[in-house]
Amino acid sequence: MWHREFSTTTLASGPTVWALWSDVGSWSNWNPGLEAATLHGPFASGTEFSLKPPGQPPLTSRLVKVEEGVGFTEETAVGEVCVVVEHRIEPAGEGELKIVYGATVTGPRADEIGEAISADFPQVLTALDRLAVRTEDGQIVV
Repeated sequence: MWHREFSTTTLASGPTVWALWSDVGSWSNWNPGLEAATLHGPFASGTEFSLKPPGQPPLTSRLVKVEEGVGFTEETAVGEVCVVVEHRIEPAGEGELKIVYGATVTGPRADEIGEAISADFPQVLTALDRLAVRTEDGQIVV
């Protein structure tokens, strides 16, 4: 098993971060590791969605736990490999929030796969933070 967490702090509000997360179709606007993302139902536990990495076939993932305004966990299984990514919003201090991505990979080559899929998480968190803060300032309407 491989596990790692990544985080950033933001001045954006929890509802703004949540709005960006729950708009799955717009994930590719701030996540360079995605060409497209499509939700197949409500943003709720049990709903499947498709992720299309650049130059690769789409993957089917599932929302395994959704707590509105708090976080969500997604799971992608391909053969014997299972990737679980947890997304959380936590208090970080006066006027700030911490956005956390935790990734766990099980199965053959878990270390190698975990490093590969999470390599861009710091950039994804930075892009999400920047968009959330700009949205808070009214520069972008979500």
